[in-house]
Amino acid sequence: MANRESMDIRTASPDAVGGKRPAPRDLLGQPGHWPALGFGAGLAPRAPGTAGTLVGVALMYALRDIPWPGYLALVVLGFAFGVWFCARTARALGVHDHPAIVWDEVIGYLVTMALGPATGAWPWVGFVLFRLFDIVKPWPISWLDRRVGGGFGIMVDDLLAAVYALATMRIIVLWFDSYVP
Repeated sequence: MANRESMDIRTASPDAVGGKRPAPRDLLGQPGHWPALGFGAGLAPRAPGTAGTLVGVALMYALRDIPWPGYLALVVLGFAFGVWFCARTARALGVHDHPAIVWDEVIGYLVTMALGPATGAWPWVGFVLFRLFDIVKPWPISWLDRRVGGGFGIMVDDLLAAVYALATMRIIVLWFDSYVP
């Protein structure tokens, strides 16, 4: 499994000063790093990925009333820009997929809820399922996590975890629909 704390010495940091890499907190002063850090959620001392997913929950509630094509377009744009934001922040920190980089969790949760019911307890079912697949990383998520680098590598394993979570949630929804009187 990829070590989220390992140094990536192949890329130079545009933000390093005098050879020292900045701490994630130092990057909050630079707006170009805000999305990758989940607008500060990635600085949570414990479970920064969960904190980032909570940002996704807030965004889902803000976006849930727009038509589905608009929601999908925003998620696709969020993924595309996330590849760039996350790569830039990873280079600055000198660590591929540093724990403070949580934009992948934000977008992953939004993908999980793309076809899921956004009412009642369902957003929290999606939250639990996404966190489960993101943490456990069943195949091929674990394979992608180890083998794909850069900003795309940071984003793609969470995208696949979201697809697993979405599929699981849809099965649960269908099961409940068929057994509710």
